[in-house]
Amino acid sequence: MKKIITISLFLIASISLISQNNSEEYKTIFNKDRISHGGYGGLSVNYSQIDGGNTIITGVRGGWIIDHKVSIGFAGYGFINDLHFNNIDNDATSDIAGGYGGLLIEYIFFPNSPIHISIPLLMGAGAITHADNWNIDIWDRYSDEADAYFVIEPGIELEFNLIKFMRMSAGVYYRHTSNILLSDTDKHALNGLSTGITLKFGKF
Repeated sequence: MKKIITISLFLIASISLISQNNSEEYKTIFNKDRISHGGYGGLSVNYSQIDGGNTIITGVRGGWIIDHKVSIGFAGYGFINDLHFNNIDNDATSDIAGGYGGLLIEYIFFPNSPIHISIPLLMGAGAITHADNWNIDIWDRYSDEADAYFVIEPGIELEFNLIKFMRMSAGVYYRHTSNILLSDTDKHALNGLSTGITLKFGKF
């Protein structure tokens, strides 16, 4: 009788364990947990000082988001400052204008939290020019001098999950470029801090 009870209890325990195992996801050596993928596109507006002038930098950015934490994509920005200086011709003044862009890599800390931190890094190239105003009355512009440069721009952003498909980030960035070769312009004119806001739309 004791043997029958022992065998019965053993069978009940075995059936219970088998049922629990069957309710879990079937796993193999080569079948690992699935990684979530997403993507986004965004619009950015930043403020910076370039060569002593107040500058608004506008641009777009976007990327492929891997497992909610890593984004790989591209970004591009354009700018023009309000610093006027006399050109060789005394009747002309110049503004500094240009743009830059390239590969954008971003790491997102605690992405499921309503407020979290992200670390973006842009690596690429750009161009800068003097936009000359030869006729102030009709704002007839043309560029007679330009230069290309390499740029790297790390930053840190405080990001807000507004709704499921929309985020807003407020960031601080440091822009560092190769030497700029333009007349009456410092070779490090583009180096410096910027701050700004980005709106992102997509699947996060």
